Amino acid sequence: MKNYKLNILILLLLLTTGSCSYLDVVPDNVATIDDAFVDEASAERFLATCYSYLPNYGDPWVNPGIGAGDEVWFNEEIVGSDFNSALIARGLQNATDPHLNFWGGRQRGKNLYVAIRDCNIFLENIDNAVDLTDFKKKRWVAEVKFLKAYYHFWLFKSYGPIPIIRENLPIYTETKDVKVYRDPVDDVVDYIVELIDEAAVDLPIIVDSEILELGRITRPIALAIKARVLSTAASPLFNGNQDFASVVDNRGVALFNSTYDPEKWQKAADAAKEAIDLCHQANFSLVNDYDTRTDVSDTIMREAIIRSIVTDRGTPEVIWGATHFTFAQNYQRMMVPLLIQVTSSNPVSQFYASTLRMAELFYTRNGVPIDEDPSFDYNNRYELRTAVTAESDFVRSGEQTAVLHFDREARFYANIAFDRGTYFLDPTYYYVQTRAGELATKRNQGEFSATGYFVKKLINPNNALNTNTMLAYYEFPFPIIRLGDLYLLYAEALNEVKSTPDQEVYEYVDLIRERAGLEGVVESWSQYSSFPQKPTTQEGMREIIQHERLIELAFEGQRFWDLRRWKKAEEYMNKPIQGWNISGKGTEFYNVTTVFTPSFTFKDYLWPIREYERIQNPNLVQNPGW
Repeated sequence: MKNYKLNILILLLLLTTGSCSYLDVVPDNVATIDDAFVDEASAERFLATCYSYLPNYGDPWVNPGIGAGDEVWFNEEIVGSDFNSALIARGLQNATDPHLNFWGGRQRGKNLYVAIRDCNIFLENIDNAVDLTDFKKKRWVAEVKFLKAYYHFWLFKSYGPIPIIRENLPIYTETKDVKVYRDPVDDVVDYIVELIDEAAVDLPIIVDSEILELGRITRPIALAIKARVLSTAASPLFNGNQDFASVVDNRGVALFNSTYDPEKWQKAADAAKEAIDLCHQANFSLVNDYDTRTDVSDTIMREAIIRSIVTDRGTPEVIWGATHFTFAQNYQRMMVPLLIQVTSSNPVSQFYASTLRMAELFYTRNGVPIDEDPSFDYNNRYELRTAVTAESDFVRSGEQTAVLHFDREARFYANIAFDRGTYFLDPTYYYVQTRAGELATKRNQGEFSATGYFVKKLINPNNALNTNTMLAYYEFPFPIIRLGDLYLLYAEALNEVKSTPDQEVYEYVDLIRERAGLEGVVESWSQYSSFPQKPTTQEGMREIIQHERLIELAFEGQRFWDLRRWKKAEEYMNKPIQGWNISGKGTEFYNVTTVFTPSFTFKDYLWPIREYERIQNPNLVQNPGW
């Protein structure tokens, strides 16, 4: 009977009302809520409900960080009306029925205001669980406070100023009190940070049992996300952005602070350093080794290390992984090119394609951008070159591929699979063949790369093949935040605080570069770049750190949000999506082709509130441009 009542409760919580805002009103079913907290077991089920609203990070259909940006592209045959993130990438976001509507829970978006309401219900009723120990109660309350903060943060980074829901209103609240206002950005950030600080005190540094509790919120997770929140708030989109100066509600309250505040970067730096120190105490570390089943070259070993950073289940670098959403076989099938002859008609779907701009993003083997390295033949990068035996770790010996695919850093080869490139699945070496009529070209409806590239980074080297299907898929939690991300956030914030970069700024970038087999920033630019002084200025180092983040965190769902917070999305996301001529046979394949020409305008920095919501509540001022 209790389970039945709990299910009814959850159903009622997920429903939205017509005349009243669903943001913060308690449903009129108090007896059912009391049953949900009658004992520890019932309360724990409600705790699981609070966790259930976390986004499915690795799902390209619903994570805008994957599908709504410009680092991966999906062919037109696979993008239907329900591929909401890809539709955003194609400029089809709208105010009538917005895609990935996390405000109202439509178009594949989870209703995060219902999530916040559930968190409030938990916090208000947890004392009713009479058999719950004080120790567990403190921990569970801390977890839910963090989740409440995180749901506010997800809404904030998507929509900007949002209504803060400190507590639920009773069902008998008058209509005028239900029609809430959006709170100013600075107030929203302060509230999120306040909740995280409250939660962190009672969170464990590590979980007691990885088998039973992996994915539960810990103090390192809380502090790492706090650093991300404050870095977002300190960034140009929200810190002194004059473009939003005229956004006021019907009370005349300005929702954005248009005055730049350097102290926000100091807060971000302090938060990142605090998180880093705690993560070190909890034994998080950069991944720097990989246990192969056979002897491999140093080159392949480094590639395997980079591919295992996020794909190993026990990686010491991932602070928070989406254990509620395992990056499973069906998602990995989207990005593995067909590498051998098979008897099955559907062993891979191979439509998760890297764009050409991502192939051009990674450094040369000297650790500088390809257009800054005089030793790299940048102007002829689309011409063909034949691989020699010494290059067989990268390209099949004797085969031709683009100059672009030679003499690149290790992260390029670990992240992207390309025509004639080596694909290592321990202990076997395969070679990608993507020209028309070859193995990795179109097989069934929608099953092909739109650009001729594939994402290799999210495929663990322990995966394997046979002639019938892909097998031994190595499933893992999709990364939400990891130590390498924190290092780069700290370097970024420090660089903004200091007028001139110093050794500490370089240190945290160089730790990432060292793992990739590169020299430090100062050494690389002074020896190999046509702009040797770039690391010595704040502006130059800012560009380097941002470039380093785009490389290091590629295909992890961060680029989309970074480009927005830096106010660089208009610069990047208005460029044509390009790849190779996938219909070309032989060397005709190597003609650069425009796959799609996207449009990203100023209004796209913040998503629209659905017009229906604004009709129900006229106090909700719409975001600019919508």
